[in-house]
Amino acid sequence: MRLRVRDVSDLLGVSEKTVYRWVAQKNLPVHRVNEQYRFNRAELLEWATSQRIPISPKLFEEPEDAFVPSLEEALRTGGIHYRVGGTDKASALRSVVEILPLPEEVDREFLLQVLLARESVGSTGIGDGVAIPHVRNPVTLHVSRPLVALSFLENDIDFQAIDGKKVHTLFTIVSPTIKAHLSLLSKLAYGLRASEFAEAVARKASREELFDAARTLETLVSSLVDTQEGAV
Repeated sequence: MRLRVRDVSDLLGVSEKTVYRWVAQKNLPVHRVNEQYRFNRAELLEWATSQRIPISPKLFEEPEDAFVPSLEEALRTGGIHYRVGGTDKASALRSVVEILPLPEEVDREFLLQVLLARESVGSTGIGDGVAIPHVRNPVTLHVSRPLVALSFLENDIDFQAIDGKKVHTLFTIVSPTIKAHLSLLSKLAYGLRASEFAEAVARKASREELFDAARTLETLVSSLVDTQEGAV
């Protein structure tokens, strides 16, 4: 979503003159399109947060056409990685962040700190050796397409999971929109129960087997949604 100067003025509760001044003086992130200023919603939110500037709740609204990929698509974007290093939670997450296929402008150190901050609130370990590390506010990241990276760890890690078991498998979600974030998180939570997908993950299957299992899971979830909607 490309915002105009007057949109930014409305969302931040300041004059358009102030917006122009912030571009010049405070490094407000901006893009030039046909000699006009355009602003990215995620960049604007991150900047306003760092500057402690009050924002309108409208900034959190999702566009109607927000892209929500299938789990298979998100996995293909994020990649499936084997023997990922790390001897504790922090070093394992650092290894994951380093291998994520992210745009150059993404601050990987910032992403790592955000993931660790989320873990400090409560473990993302969901049991049976699996954790789903993710950020609490997905719209602040500079990515255009949601991704899920599946990482099989070289060492079992204590993630303070709910069942007390050490974690050997991480699904890391990075998304520019809350809608896609919640969709992918819910599909993983459902699919990691007894299913073909859960079985493939448990035996660290090949990439293509895992993609196939994700596709099957997507079909199952879609049929369940259709059934529920038909019952309403």
